[in-house]
Amino acid sequence: MKSGAIRRLATGLAVTVAAGMLGVAVPGQAHAAATSCEGRKVRSFPFSTGTVEVYKRRGYVCAITLPKRPGVRQYMKVYLRAYGLLPVEDADKYKYRAGPVTVHAGQRKVWVKGQVGRGTYDSDGWIRL
Repeated sequence: MKSGAIRRLATGLAVTVAAGMLGVAVPGQAHAAATSCEGRKVRSFPFSTGTVEVYKRRGYVCAITLPKRPGVRQYMKVYLRAYGLLPVEDADKYKYRAGPVTVHAGQRKVWVKGQVGRGTYDSDGWIRL
């Protein structure tokens, strides 16, 4: 085998091993990115134990609640309601996030709530995004 072929083989093997290690090193983050909201982040509402992030895409609004301490199984909740429509909510014990929940808001205002443990966020009214 010529030295150029050996070098290409070694480089290809190194890239394959590095990619495999990256997938093993951060499986939670890779999974979180795959199932979070689509669109652009329009608002972020921090509170004592976490953050509610709100995204918007083509008239749809999506929200997730993220804890300040991910990896610890705890009660989390995300609530989203477009004006005049029924609310959508996800609440349970999670390690990494509650949600995503999505509503078709169009140009309507929305009401957003989030909770991680005892800490809560409530928009306390309708907000325009």
